[in-house]
Amino acid sequence: MDKKAISVRGVSIAYRTEGSGPPVLLVHGNTGSGLWFEGVMDIEGFKTIAPDMPNFGDSDNIRTADIDTYADYLRNLISGLNLPTPVPVIGHSLGGAVSISLALRNPQLVSRLMLVDSAPLDGLHTPEEHYPVIEQYKSNDKLLFKALQAVTPTLQDTALLNRLVEEAKKMNPEAFSANARALDRFDYQGKGNVYTGPVEVLVGDQDILITPDMARRTADAFPDGNLTVLEGVGHSVMIEDPPRFIRILKDFLQ
Repeated sequence: MDKKAISVRGVSIAYRTEGSGPPVLLVHGNTGSGLWFEGVMDIEGFKTIAPDMPNFGDSDNIRTADIDTYADYLRNLISGLNLPTPVPVIGHSLGGAVSISLALRNPQLVSRLMLVDSAPLDGLHTPEEHYPVIEQYKSNDKLLFKALQAVTPTLQDTALLNRLVEEAKKMNPEAFSANARALDRFDYQGKGNVYTGPVEVLVGDQDILITPDMARRTADAFPDGNLTVLEGVGHSVMIEDPPRFIRILKDFLQ
């Protein structure tokens, strides 16, 4: 696996890449980076690309936290890397919302869409009383560890979880609360029919953030949407059960 960087609209975007062949874009979630896909990037016959979105990981910070803005950077990344389009896009959690925004506003760029425990098209609401806790993630490693542990409930690899915590601490401090508010105002209700390509929606049956009903609404919003409920995993199948995720992704791509 290689890690590189490219300037996109004057912003340095870090990205991981592995393999050769048609490209597949992997879009991480909140407090994440391309590291969340590091263990599932070896897909025979494909070149996987896992960027750190702006405000995350080793990419530059920007002055806003907004789902459509993140999607615009992905659109420009596709162009900047000269990727042949349309390209399959896989989005996790907040990255699912970003991928939805990309597909609905640029359907010609996305050949197929996989949404892994994604925020639904009507957004994801965070109660106001949770924001003081979110702000503590910036300075309280133990609290951040527990938060990431909660969204990877079946992960047994403590060393990997600690790496995810360290990666989360790279996030733009302003984005901790701002990303939650961005998901709160995210709203593409009634617009799913703009994208007619295949859409696979995955949700873990132990996910504490996204319910099967939310995932069903997401799948039903698209003309060619399908829902798969994954038993025995939480919010992050690519971290909790990499071999299963690779099998699912291979089937989806082929």
